[in-house]
Amino acid sequence: MAKWGEGDPRWIVEQRADATNVNNWHWTERDASNWSTEKLKVLFLAVRVENAEGACEVTEVSKLDGEASINNRKGKLIFFYEWNIKLSWTGTSKSGVKYKGHVEIPNLSDENDVDEVEVSISLAKDEPDTNLMVLMKQEGTKKIRNAMSTYISMLKTEFTQGMILPTVNGEQTEPAPQLAAKAEDHKTTASTVTAAPQSNPVGIKIPTCKISLKDIFLTSPEELYRIFTTQEMVQAFTHAPAIIEADKGGKFHLLDGSVSGKFIDLVPEKQIVMKWRFKSWPSGHFATVTLNFTDKGGETEVRLEGKGIPSSEEERTKQGWQHYYFEGIKQTFGYGARLF
Repeated sequence: MAKWGEGDPRWIVEQRADATNVNNWHWTERDASNWSTEKLKVLFLAVRVENAEGACEVTEVSKLDGEASINNRKGKLIFFYEWNIKLSWTGTSKSGVKYKGHVEIPNLSDENDVDEVEVSISLAKDEPDTNLMVLMKQEGTKKIRNAMSTYISMLKTEFTQGMILPTVNGEQTEPAPQLAAKAEDHKTTASTVTAAPQSNPVGIKIPTCKISLKDIFLTSPEELYRIFTTQEMVQAFTHAPAIIEADKGGKFHLLDGSVSGKFIDLVPEKQIVMKWRFKSWPSGHFATVTLNFTDKGGETEVRLEGKGIPSSEEERTKQGWQHYYFEGIKQTFGYGARLF
Protein backbone atom coordinates (compact mmCIF):
# COMPACT_ATOMS: atom_id res chain seq x y z
CA MET A 1 0.00 0.00 0.00
CA ALA A 2 1.33 3.45 -0.90
CA LYS A 3 2.07 5.85 1.90
CA TRP A 4 -0.09 8.94 2.44
CA GLY A 5 0.72 11.44 -0.27
CA GLU A 6 2.18 8.86 -2.64
CA GLY A 7 0.69 6.94 -5.56
CA ASP A 8 -1.40 8.11 -8.53
CA PRO A 9 -1.44 11.95 -8.24
CA ARG A 10 -4.92 12.10 -9.77
CA TRP A 11 -6.31 10.81 -6.47
CA ILE A 12 -4.31 13.07 -4.14
CA VAL A 13 -6.93 15.76 -3.57
CA GLU A 14 -5.09 17.45 -0.69
CA GLN A 15 -2.62 19.05 -3.12
CA ARG A 16 -5.22 21.67 -3.96
CA ALA A 17 -5.82 24.49 -1.52
CA ASP A 18 -9.54 23.69 -1.60
CA ALA A 19 -8.88 19.90 -1.58
CA THR A 20 -11.35 19.18 -4.36
CA ASN A 21 -11.21 16.95 -7.39
CA VAL A 22 -7.67 17.34 -8.71
CA ASN A 23 -7.44 16.84 -12.49
CA ASN A 24 -11.25 16.42 -12.55
CA TRP A 25 -10.72 12.69 -11.92
CA HIS A 26 -13.46 12.11 -9.36
CA TRP A 27 -17.15 11.88 -10.23
CA THR A 28 -18.92 15.10 -9.26
CA GLU A 29 -22.57 15.95 -9.76
CA ARG A 30 -24.49 19.23 -9.79
CA ASP A 31 -28.28 19.38 -9.46
CA ALA A 32 -29.70 21.67 -12.16
CA SER A 33 -33.39 21.08 -11.41
CA ASN A 34 -34.25 24.38 -9.69
CA TRP A 35 -32.18 26.39 -12.17
CA SER A 36 -33.85 24.58 -15.07
CA THR A 37 -37.33 25.21 -13.69
CA GLU A 38 -36.76 28.97 -13.63
CA LYS A 39 -35.11 29.08 -17.06
CA LEU A 40 -37.82 27.01 -18.72
CA LYS A 41 -40.57 29.21 -17.27
CA VAL A 42 -38.90 32.39 -18.56
CA LEU A 43 -38.32 30.94 -22.02
CA PHE A 44 -41.81 29.46 -22.47
CA LEU A 45 -43.59 32.59 -21.19
CA ALA A 46 -41.76 34.58 -23.89
CA VAL A 47 -43.41 32.56 -26.68
CA ARG A 48 -45.71 34.75 -28.78
CA VAL A 49 -46.76 34.50 -32.44
CA GLU A 50 -49.09 36.51 -34.65
CA ASN A 51 -50.41 36.79 -38.20
CA ALA A 52 -53.37 38.28 -40.06
CA GLU A 53 -55.80 36.14 -38.00
CA GLY A 54 -54.60 37.42 -34.61
CA ALA A 55 -52.03 36.56 -31.95
CA CYS A 56 -51.26 33.65 -29.62
CA GLU A 57 -49.05 33.55 -26.54
CA VAL A 58 -48.11 31.17 -23.77
CA THR A 59 -49.68 32.52 -20.57
CA GLU A 60 -48.89 29.86 -17.99
CA VAL A 61 -46.52 27.00 -17.26
CA SER A 62 -49.07 24.77 -15.55
CA LYS A 63 -46.88 21.67 -15.13
CA LEU A 64 -43.11 21.26 -15.02
CA ASP A 65 -42.27 17.85 -13.60
CA GLY A 66 -38.82 16.34 -13.90
CA GLU A 67 -35.19 16.85 -13.07
CA ALA A 68 -31.84 17.85 -14.51
CA SER A 69 -28.26 17.28 -13.43
CA ILE A 70 -24.72 17.46 -14.77
CA ASN A 71 -21.94 14.99 -13.98
CA ASN A 72 -18.21 15.54 -14.39
CA ARG A 73 -16.05 12.46 -14.79
CA LYS A 74 -12.40 12.72 -15.88
CA GLY A 75 -13.04 16.22 -17.19
CA LYS A 76 -16.00 15.14 -19.32
CA LEU A 77 -19.43 16.66 -18.68
CA ILE A 78 -22.43 14.34 -18.93
CA PHE A 79 -25.91 15.90 -19.06
CA PHE A 80 -29.13 14.34 -17.76
CA TYR A 81 -32.51 16.02 -18.06
CA GLU A 82 -36.06 14.76 -18.36
CA TRP A 83 -39.17 16.96 -18.21
CA ASN A 84 -42.93 16.50 -18.56
CA ILE A 85 -44.36 19.92 -19.40
CA LYS A 86 -47.82 21.42 -19.80
CA LEU A 87 -48.44 25.00 -20.92
CA SER A 88 -51.55 27.15 -21.30
CA TRP A 89 -51.94 29.50 -24.24
CA THR A 90 -54.36 32.24 -25.17
CA GLY A 91 -55.25 33.34 -28.68
CA THR A 92 -56.85 36.67 -29.54
CA SER A 93 -58.45 37.17 -32.94
CA LYS A 94 -58.30 40.48 -34.81
CA SER A 95 -61.91 41.06 -33.75
CA GLY A 96 -60.96 40.65 -30.08
CA VAL A 97 -62.40 37.17 -29.47
CA LYS A 98 -60.25 35.14 -27.06
CA TYR A 99 -59.55 31.41 -27.21
CA LYS A 100 -57.75 29.23 -24.69
CA GLY A 101 -55.72 26.10 -25.24
CA HIS A 102 -53.04 23.76 -23.96
CA VAL A 103 -49.57 22.57 -24.96
CA GLU A 104 -48.23 19.21 -23.84
CA ILE A 105 -44.56 18.22 -24.04
CA PRO A 106 -44.44 14.75 -22.48
CA ASN A 107 -40.73 14.01 -22.79
CA LEU A 108 -38.11 16.72 -23.15
CA SER A 109 -35.02 14.64 -22.39
CA ASP A 110 -31.36 14.15 -23.19
CA GLU A 111 -32.31 11.00 -25.11
CA ASN A 112 -34.08 12.95 -27.87
CA ASP A 113 -33.08 15.74 -30.23
CA VAL A 114 -35.25 18.86 -29.91
CA ASP A 115 -36.79 18.19 -33.34
CA GLU A 116 -37.87 14.74 -32.12
CA VAL A 117 -39.60 15.98 -28.96
CA GLU A 118 -43.39 15.68 -29.17
CA VAL A 119 -45.24 19.02 -28.94
CA SER A 120 -49.03 18.63 -28.81
CA ILE A 121 -51.21 21.75 -29.32
CA SER A 122 -54.92 21.67 -28.47
CA LEU A 123 -57.89 23.90 -27.68
CA ALA A 124 -59.40 23.89 -24.21
CA LYS A 125 -62.58 21.92 -23.66
CA ASP A 126 -65.72 23.50 -25.23
CA GLU A 127 -63.68 26.10 -27.16
CA PRO A 128 -64.93 26.56 -30.75
CA ASP A 129 -62.67 25.91 -33.73
CA THR A 130 -60.47 28.82 -34.77
CA ASN A 131 -57.84 29.52 -37.41
CA LEU A 132 -55.55 30.52 -34.56
CA MET A 133 -54.99 26.80 -33.97
CA VAL A 134 -53.14 26.65 -37.30
CA LEU A 135 -50.97 29.59 -36.23
CA MET A 136 -50.18 27.98 -32.89
CA LYS A 137 -49.48 24.54 -34.38
CA GLN A 138 -47.16 25.91 -37.05
CA GLU A 139 -45.41 29.03 -35.78
CA GLY A 140 -46.10 28.43 -32.09
CA THR A 141 -44.52 25.00 -32.22
CA LYS A 142 -41.39 26.51 -33.83
CA LYS A 143 -41.08 29.07 -31.03
CA ILE A 144 -41.59 26.40 -28.38
CA ARG A 145 -38.85 24.26 -29.95
CA ASN A 146 -36.59 27.34 -30.03
CA ALA A 147 -37.23 27.80 -26.31
CA MET A 148 -36.29 24.18 -25.59
CA SER A 149 -33.16 24.48 -27.72
CA THR A 150 -32.13 27.64 -25.87
CA TYR A 151 -32.63 25.92 -22.52
CA ILE A 152 -30.37 23.03 -23.53
CA SER A 153 -27.71 25.44 -24.83
CA MET A 154 -27.80 27.48 -21.60
CA LEU A 155 -27.65 24.31 -19.49
CA LYS A 156 -24.46 23.30 -21.31
CA THR A 157 -22.79 26.73 -21.12
CA GLU A 158 -24.11 29.03 -18.40
CA PHE A 159 -24.87 26.44 -15.70
CA THR A 160 -21.66 24.44 -16.22
CA GLN A 161 -19.28 27.30 -15.39
CA GLY A 162 -16.78 26.12 -12.78
CA MET A 163 -17.47 22.40 -13.17
CA ILE A 164 -14.23 21.78 -15.08
CA LEU A 165 -11.63 22.77 -12.49
CA PRO A 166 -7.98 23.74 -13.08
CA THR A 167 -5.63 20.75 -12.88
CA VAL A 168 -3.04 20.21 -10.17
CA ASN A 169 -0.50 21.93 -12.46
CA GLY A 170 -2.74 24.98 -12.76
CA GLU A 171 -3.72 24.34 -16.36
CA GLN A 172 -7.31 24.77 -17.48
CA THR A 173 -8.73 21.61 -19.04
CA GLU A 174 -11.60 23.38 -20.78
CA PRO A 175 -11.84 26.97 -22.06
CA ALA A 176 -14.14 29.17 -20.03
CA PRO A 177 -17.46 29.97 -21.76
CA GLN A 178 -17.25 32.96 -24.09
CA LEU A 179 -19.44 35.25 -22.02
CA ALA A 180 -17.41 34.66 -18.88
CA ALA A 181 -14.22 35.35 -20.79
CA LYS A 182 -15.72 38.52 -22.21
CA ALA A 183 -16.59 39.78 -18.76
CA GLU A 184 -12.98 39.16 -17.63
CA ASP A 185 -11.74 41.10 -20.66
CA HIS A 186 -13.88 44.01 -19.55
CA LYS A 187 -12.52 43.78 -16.01
CA THR A 188 -8.94 43.77 -17.28
CA THR A 189 -9.60 46.78 -19.47
CA ALA A 190 -11.32 48.56 -16.60
CA SER A 191 -8.28 48.14 -14.34
CA THR A 192 -6.09 49.59 -17.09
CA VAL A 193 -8.33 52.63 -17.44
CA THR A 194 -8.58 53.29 -13.72
CA ALA A 195 -4.82 53.05 -13.27
CA ALA A 196 -4.22 56.29 -15.19
CA PRO A 197 -6.66 58.93 -13.86
CA GLN A 198 -3.96 60.70 -11.82
CA SER A 199 -2.67 62.22 -15.05
CA ASN A 200 -6.14 63.36 -16.15
CA PRO A 201 -8.06 65.98 -14.16
CA VAL A 202 -11.67 65.22 -13.22
CA GLY A 203 -14.06 66.37 -15.94
CA ILE A 204 -11.51 66.18 -18.75
CA LYS A 205 -13.12 66.11 -22.20
CA ILE A 206 -12.64 62.99 -24.28
CA PRO A 207 -13.27 62.65 -28.02
CA THR A 208 -16.73 61.18 -28.64
CA CYS A 209 -18.77 60.07 -31.62
CA LYS A 210 -22.25 58.97 -32.65
CA ILE A 211 -23.32 55.51 -33.75
CA SER A 212 -26.42 54.25 -35.56
CA LEU A 213 -27.73 50.72 -35.99
CA LYS A 214 -30.89 49.35 -37.57
CA ASP A 215 -32.31 45.85 -37.41
CA ILE A 216 -35.53 43.90 -38.01
CA PHE A 217 -37.10 41.48 -35.52
CA LEU A 218 -39.89 39.10 -36.47
CA THR A 219 -42.15 40.06 -33.57
CA SER A 220 -44.33 42.94 -32.39
CA PRO A 221 -43.08 46.21 -30.83
CA GLU A 222 -44.97 45.27 -27.66
CA GLU A 223 -43.11 41.98 -27.29
CA LEU A 224 -39.70 43.42 -28.18
CA TYR A 225 -40.12 46.30 -25.71
CA ARG A 226 -40.99 43.74 -23.03
CA ILE A 227 -37.81 41.78 -23.73
CA PHE A 228 -35.61 44.88 -23.33
CA THR A 229 -37.26 45.88 -20.05
CA THR A 230 -37.89 42.58 -18.23
CA GLN A 231 -35.08 41.30 -16.01
CA GLU A 232 -35.70 37.60 -16.62
CA MET A 233 -35.79 38.12 -20.39
CA VAL A 234 -32.56 40.15 -20.37
CA GLN A 235 -30.87 37.40 -18.36
CA ALA A 236 -32.10 34.87 -20.91
CA PHE A 237 -30.67 36.58 -24.01
CA THR A 238 -27.39 37.71 -22.38
CA HIS A 239 -26.89 34.35 -20.61
CA ALA A 240 -25.66 36.26 -17.55
CA PRO A 241 -27.02 37.82 -14.33
CA ALA A 242 -28.77 41.19 -14.76
CA ILE A 243 -30.57 43.82 -12.72
CA ILE A 244 -33.29 45.77 -14.56
CA GLU A 245 -35.36 48.53 -12.90
CA ALA A 246 -37.61 49.44 -15.83
CA ASP A 247 -38.85 52.82 -14.59
CA LYS A 248 -37.81 56.36 -15.36
CA GLY A 249 -34.58 56.86 -13.41
CA GLY A 250 -34.28 53.11 -12.76
CA LYS A 251 -30.85 51.53 -12.99
CA PHE A 252 -29.64 48.49 -14.90
CA HIS A 253 -26.60 46.19 -14.75
CA LEU A 254 -25.90 43.55 -17.42
CA LEU A 255 -23.23 40.95 -18.15
CA ASP A 256 -22.01 40.75 -14.55
CA GLY A 257 -21.70 44.54 -14.35
CA SER A 258 -19.73 45.00 -17.59
CA VAL A 259 -22.63 47.17 -18.85
CA SER A 260 -24.58 49.58 -16.63
CA GLY A 261 -26.66 52.75 -16.69
CA LYS A 262 -30.13 54.11 -16.02
CA PHE A 263 -33.36 54.67 -17.91
CA ILE A 264 -34.08 58.28 -18.85
CA ASP A 265 -37.40 57.78 -20.63
CA LEU A 266 -39.64 54.80 -21.36
CA VAL A 267 -42.51 54.90 -23.85
CA PRO A 268 -44.04 51.39 -24.03
CA GLU A 269 -43.85 49.85 -27.51
CA LYS A 270 -42.29 53.05 -28.90
CA GLN A 271 -39.02 54.18 -27.35
CA ILE A 272 -36.36 53.56 -24.68
CA VAL A 273 -33.84 56.27 -23.78
CA MET A 274 -30.99 55.43 -21.44
CA LYS A 275 -27.65 56.55 -20.07
CA TRP A 276 -25.38 53.63 -20.95
CA ARG A 277 -21.73 52.68 -20.44
CA PHE A 278 -19.16 49.92 -20.60
CA LYS A 279 -17.35 49.32 -17.32
CA SER A 280 -14.04 49.97 -19.10
CA TRP A 281 -14.96 53.53 -20.09
CA PRO A 282 -13.50 56.48 -18.13
CA SER A 283 -15.10 56.71 -14.71
CA GLY A 284 -18.43 58.57 -14.73
CA HIS A 285 -18.73 58.78 -18.52
CA PHE A 286 -22.07 57.69 -19.99
CA ALA A 287 -23.38 57.71 -23.55
CA THR A 288 -27.02 58.44 -24.40
CA VAL A 289 -28.59 55.50 -26.23
CA THR A 290 -32.05 55.73 -27.79
CA LEU A 291 -34.00 52.76 -29.14
CA ASN A 292 -36.98 53.49 -31.39
CA PHE A 293 -39.45 50.70 -32.21
CA THR A 294 -41.49 50.88 -35.45
CA ASP A 295 -44.29 48.44 -36.29
CA LYS A 296 -43.77 47.07 -39.81
CA GLY A 297 -46.76 44.73 -39.83
CA GLY A 298 -45.76 41.41 -38.32
CA GLU A 299 -42.23 42.58 -37.64
CA THR A 300 -40.52 45.44 -35.81
CA GLU A 301 -37.79 47.78 -36.97
CA VAL A 302 -35.41 48.93 -34.23
CA ARG A 303 -33.27 52.01 -34.73
CA LEU A 304 -30.47 52.66 -32.27
CA GLU A 305 -28.91 56.10 -31.93
CA GLY A 306 -25.93 56.48 -29.60
CA LYS A 307 -24.39 59.83 -28.65
CA GLY A 308 -21.32 60.48 -26.55
CA ILE A 309 -19.58 57.19 -27.37
CA PRO A 310 -15.81 57.45 -26.73
CA SER A 311 -14.26 57.60 -30.21
CA SER A 312 -11.84 54.81 -29.41
CA GLU A 313 -14.81 52.60 -28.44
CA GLU A 314 -16.95 53.14 -31.57
CA GLU A 315 -16.50 49.71 -33.19
CA ARG A 316 -16.51 47.81 -29.90
CA THR A 317 -19.79 49.47 -28.89
CA LYS A 318 -21.43 48.66 -32.23
CA GLN A 319 -20.25 45.07 -32.06
CA GLY A 320 -21.40 44.74 -28.45
CA TRP A 321 -24.93 45.91 -29.26
CA GLN A 322 -25.11 43.74 -32.37
CA HIS A 323 -23.81 40.61 -30.65
CA TYR A 324 -25.06 40.75 -27.06
CA TYR A 325 -28.39 42.51 -27.67
CA PHE A 326 -29.67 42.05 -31.23
CA GLU A 327 -28.22 38.64 -32.10
CA GLY A 328 -28.73 37.42 -28.54
CA ILE A 329 -32.45 38.24 -28.71
CA LYS A 330 -32.88 36.60 -32.10
CA GLN A 331 -31.08 33.43 -31.12
CA THR A 332 -32.85 33.13 -27.76
CA PHE A 333 -36.42 33.94 -28.81
CA GLY A 334 -36.32 33.01 -32.51
CA TYR A 335 -37.10 36.42 -33.98
CA GLY A 336 -35.21 36.02 -37.27
CA ALA A 337 -31.77 36.96 -38.45
CA ARG A 338 -32.04 39.68 -41.10
CA LEU A 339 -29.42 42.39 -40.72
CA PHE A 340 -28.85 45.76 -42.39
